Amino acid sequence: MRLDRIDHVGYAVDDLEEAIAYHRDLYDLTVLHRERMEADGVSEALLAVGGSYIQLLEPLTADSPVARFMEHNGGPGIHHVGYGVADVAETLAHLRTKGVRLVDDHPRRGSRGCTIAFLHPSSAMGVLVELVEDPR
Repeated sequence: MRLDRIDHVGYAVDDLEEAIAYHRDLYDLTVLHRERMEADGVSEALLAVGGSYIQLLEPLTADSPVARFMEHNGGPGIHHVGYGVADVAETLAHLRTKGVRLVDDHPRRGSRGCTIAFLHPSSAMGVLVELVEDPR
């Protein structure tokens, strides 16, 4: 098992359109992908930075995980880091043998048609980690 790349850094934001404008105006970044993910309670925009992305996440409901994160942390900020892996299921199985606490026991669908799973911050040096298997 190994991490192949930094797939993205996820930012929790109050206003997706405002966050997109900020990144466009300051860094000259453009949106490559947008998606509304009802199951996760977020609307997202992905902006390319080299071979990685910035993922902007606006909560759709007050009880979504991203909304709870912002309430707990006093507002917007870095929510998680996504690492690219060849096989999420295999990576989860390996990490389970190491005693890593998982948020997702099984892989699930993420944005862009990717397969994803999250690791609990308590097992990842205080950082919420997302494993990302990109089908491309």
